[in-house]
Amino acid sequence: MSYTVLARKWRPRRFEDLVGQQHVVTALVNSLAAERLHHAYLFSGTRGVGKTTVARILAKALNCAEGVVAEPCGVCDACVGIDEGRFVDLLEVDAASRTKVEDTRDLLDHVQYAPSSGRFKVYLIDEVHMLSKHSFNALLKTLEEPPPHVKFLLATTDPQKLPVTVLSRCLQFNLKRLTAKQIEGQLQKICTAEELQSDAPGLIALARAADGSMRDALSLLDQALAFGGGGVSKESADAMLGTIDRGHVIRLLEGLAVADGAALLAEIAAIDEFAPDYAALLDELMGELQRLAVIQLVGRDKMKEEQEALLDLSANISKEDVQLYYQIAVQGRSDFNICRDPRSSVEMTLLRMLAFRPTAADTTKDSSTGQRPAAPKPEPKAGPKPATKPVARPTPKARPAPAAVREESVALSAPESTDPAPAKIVSVQPISGDWETLLNAANIRGAARQLAEHCTVKEQTGSRLALTLAEESAHLNTVQVKGRLEAALGEYLGHKLRLEIGTGSPSVATPAQIRQAGEDQRMRSAREAIEKDPNVQAVQAAFDAVLETDTIQPAEK
Repeated sequence: MSYTVLARKWRPRRFEDLVGQQHVVTALVNSLAAERLHHAYLFSGTRGVGKTTVARILAKALNCAEGVVAEPCGVCDACVGIDEGRFVDLLEVDAASRTKVEDTRDLLDHVQYAPSSGRFKVYLIDEVHMLSKHSFNALLKTLEEPPPHVKFLLATTDPQKLPVTVLSRCLQFNLKRLTAKQIEGQLQKICTAEELQSDAPGLIALARAADGSMRDALSLLDQALAFGGGGVSKESADAMLGTIDRGHVIRLLEGLAVADGAALLAEIAAIDEFAPDYAALLDELMGELQRLAVIQLVGRDKMKEEQEALLDLSANISKEDVQLYYQIAVQGRSDFNICRDPRSSVEMTLLRMLAFRPTAADTTKDSSTGQRPAAPKPEPKAGPKPATKPVARPTPKARPAPAAVREESVALSAPESTDPAPAKIVSVQPISGDWETLLNAANIRGAARQLAEHCTVKEQTGSRLALTLAEESAHLNTVQVKGRLEAALGEYLGHKLRLEIGTGSPSVATPAQIRQAGEDQRMRSAREAIEKDPNVQAVQAAFDAVLETDTIQPAEK
């Protein structure tokens, strides 16, 4: 007794049997019902999505004994002949094996003859993109103006390779990849009809491995039945496919959550005993990270039971870390093929996730105070005050430590009073040195730091902080930059902060002005040192040299 493989036995024979291509079926059924027929159809899509199957069903609908119908009867001589591959008026051509122009000319020599038994003579050219340039040229004229009894059905996996002159002469349909849910539903239907023992997790594993192709899914089902002794289970499907058990991937994520490099390497060693596909392991890890990001940012999908294991991880791994881990995994996957040892490549990817995880001291909070540790106090800048504009700079002795900045001078880190009395306006002494120290402690960078350095503290009322911005720097005060500065200060101080920035003339020098004054003084000192240098004076006297003072630069500190 001969056995017919499932991919052939369960090939759709009617439009209603097609899975996942409703947009194509609707267009064809409507055009057949109205008898608005085109002379050339092009079906494109990836492998195994039904291009040739749709073309054959369309050929049956065109030649059915009941007439041009929206759904072929499936029992007349034409329908049965097309299903069995013996209908003389359906000429199926594999363009991959007949690429020469002579083959195309021989095929078109009989176009002018009427069909033998059917209503239309149908030319079904599969993988049409494989035809040579001369073959396309030979086909063009007939494809544009074929006899009334001729229909062309073209199928291709790569429509980009077809000349635009061919594309413009065809009615184009793009068949979509099937979703894993659609494939799993069809596999379940087949197992029920064939009375095969199967479980849902095993069929889901096969549907995912099919990668959008129904034909691949049916071939995998045949293979799984042979591997599992006539049944399909999750264990046998994973063993056949070489799939990594999801528990291993979850344990890797748990190791990342606690930043335990030893646990990660131990888990990789355990996985290595199964001789896994490490590229597939990275793919699985990226898939779990993507699902974890969805849970964190969108919420749990009640329709997916497999998210249970990720619920605890969503609270233990920050959103930022999940995005960082995913990006590093993507980079590791792209570098995978150039690495000599797959296992070491995966291990390096995981260790890179820990190495680049933002755990530096300036972004963590002190366990005893609940605040980030203060940055070290900057050394006072050397040099006398500029003569052009007096700057009120505190002496090193008078400058308080970073803790004093928060508690005494600026008083920004103190929580709001729980006293029901109205908040008292506290006048903050605008000492630029303390303000700069606070900026250093909060680790403010970029455009927000530039804006802050051109400001001085004006006053504070509870969670409200008023700053004065130098008028010449008003262009720095944008909504985005102000928001960043407000968020950074609020995060460092441990409570929400409302920042108000007004332009004016600061009563004391801003940090930017102090730095500029120091740089000007260093430049003057450097020029004086060069001009008074005996060696320079000797060279000027001997060679009548001129000193280019604009090129003098002070030494780096």
